[in-house]
Amino acid sequence: MGAWAYPFLVACGLLCVAGVAKLADPTMTVGALDRLGVHVAPSTMRFGGGAEALLGATAAVTALSWIAALVAVSYGMFGVFVVVAMVRGAPIGSCGCFGRADTPPSVVHLLVDVVAIVAAVGVVRGEGGGLAAELDGRALAGVPFLALVGVGVVVAYLVMTRLARYLVNASGR
Repeated sequence: MGAWAYPFLVACGLLCVAGVAKLADPTMTVGALDRLGVHVAPSTMRFGGGAEALLGATAAVTALSWIAALVAVSYGMFGVFVVVAMVRGAPIGSCGCFGRADTPPSVVHLLVDVVAIVAAVGVVRGEGGGLAAELDGRALAGVPFLALVGVGVVVAYLVMTRLARYLVNASGR
């Protein structure tokens, strides 16, 4: 198992969840981008959500270097959006990452983005693999590892939604 496999697979899972959410309902993402002066049609955002989910799934399965690099670039773009929203003090209650889920741009969000970038770069450097490589030879056909990745995705989702919302409310922003 490569050192960055687990966080990379969690990052890929988050891409899948976020992409499917945008595909289902791009309203919050379109609104968040609009508040920053970037006008995107809902149909374009749905396409982007589908591409995001496809990237997450493909990266998780293959962990090819160039696809892992696209994962790093994606999280880099998300990070830039969060920083711009925070610096401008834009009235964004949700960045739209997870569709309707309330996901405020926050330092917590930015930290998740940075960890995902570092994990993806680790995989680009050959220090992690996709599901096929990571499940090969694991006990119980890798089911416990897959469950752990699922738990990681849920925890990261909760950190980006619930914890971020709590911290933003506690700070009075």
